[in-house]
Amino acid sequence: QLQLVESGGGLVQPGGSLRLSCAASGFTSDHYTIGWFRQAPGKEREAVSCISKGGVDENHADSVKGRFNISRDRAKNTVYLHMSNLKPEDTATYYCAVRTVPYPTCTLIEGRYNYWGQGTQVTVSS
Repeated sequence: QLQLVESGGGLVQPGGSLRLSCAASGFTSDHYTIGWFRQAPGKEREAVSCISKGGVDENHADSVKGRFNISRDRAKNTVYLHMSNLKPEDTATYYCAVRTVPYPTCTLIEGRYNYWGQGTQVTVSS
C-alpha cells in the first residue's frame, strides 16, 4: 500500500532552519515526482517545492527560492525539504505528495499529485 509519512516539523525561531522528511513506503519514491505543499490557517494550500523522478529536475515557489532546498535519499526512500532562514509567514502544515504518473520534470501544480501524507506542523515564532 502506497504511503507517505512526513516528519521533522516543530517550533523554530525566525532565521532558523528545519529539515522535513517524507518517508515513502509501498513504492520507490525515486521513480516518481515528489512535491511539498503547505497550508497556513485560513489560507489555501500552496506549492512549495518539487523534485522529479531521479532528481534531475526541481522547482521552488518564488516565496522560498534561495531558502529551501529539496533532496532525496534513495537508500532510505525518503525526500527531504531543507528549510533555512525561516520566516513567520512560513508557518503552516507541510504536506508531501507523489505524482504517480511518470514524468521527466516536476510540477508545482497541486492537482497533478495523487497521494498525500498527513502533514507535519511548522511554526516559526520568537
